[in-house]
Amino acid sequence: MHFNDLGVDFKYLIVNEKDLKFGISVNTVGFQSIAPNSPYPLKDHPSGYFFNAQKGRVLKEYQLLYITKGGGRFASENTPETNVTKGQVIILFPDQWHTYAPSQKTGWNEYYIGFEGEMIDSLMKNGFIRKNNQILDVALNEELVNLYSRALEIAETDKAGAQQYLSGIVMHILGMIISISQNKIYELGNVDQKIETAKIIMHENVFKDIDVEALATKLNISYSWFRKVFKDYTGYAPAKYFQELKLRKAKQLLIETSQSVKEIAYLLNYTSTEHFFSLFKKRTGFTPIEFRNFSREVDPGFTEKKEEKKYLSK
Repeated sequence: MHFNDLGVDFKYLIVNEKDLKFGISVNTVGFQSIAPNSPYPLKDHPSGYFFNAQKGRVLKEYQLLYITKGGGRFASENTPETNVTKGQVIILFPDQWHTYAPSQKTGWNEYYIGFEGEMIDSLMKNGFIRKNNQILDVALNEELVNLYSRALEIAETDKAGAQQYLSGIVMHILGMIISISQNKIYELGNVDQKIETAKIIMHENVFKDIDVEALATKLNISYSWFRKVFKDYTGYAPAKYFQELKLRKAKQLLIETSQSVKEIAYLLNYTSTEHFFSLFKKRTGFTPIEFRNFSREVDPGFTEKKEEKKYLSK
């Protein structure tokens, strides 16, 4: 593994037609340690990858560059020139002009992996990676370094199935950097702590009702900001998240207790049993009694059938 200044180690791979059908194919993986006051880029790369730092270049693939020491600069047709430092990942996109270089004063250590494929195109199309957000903060992370190092080892052995192994590593790296960078954003200004506090309050009041606007006030934040950030953080608007907690608790009570649908609706403070029954069916595709019997793998008894018929006729 490369935790020091051992120079350069890289591999360019041959991709066959079968590999392309997998959805991701890896073209290159490597590590470079650029000492202060050293020329950059190095000249021993194929012509398709070498570039002049002043003129920049355009690649036909995606690349993920992870800087683990030093710093430098980066610019692209979508990103104005900006400083890059250790603990950051640069995402390069196909057919996009870009340039980057380490600082002459500090140099840098960089891990990189280049890849392409329909699976990655889909991630971009769905907004998981974006051209207007090319520099992600992930801090120094040994697990991430291990993934790059393992990719280099697999590429160098070049055994059967190596491309599929490398494709899995690419997805692991992508998943890590997306998750870590998003959570670092929420850590600024204790945003994550405010959202986690709100979630705990919801959990502890699942048998009651919560006014989400009052909850935002309790946390000393505006409701509009709270609603946006909460949804970005959890994938749900606050009120929706609270309803999902109630539904989860209802499922638990249906499976683990013998309480009737009416009792569970009352416990969870639904406006009526009929409302609970209708909401549960809409969200799960099952009536509460169907869910209970399916989960327990038993046939509904006469009383439960009678109760279900009553609510279905509403």
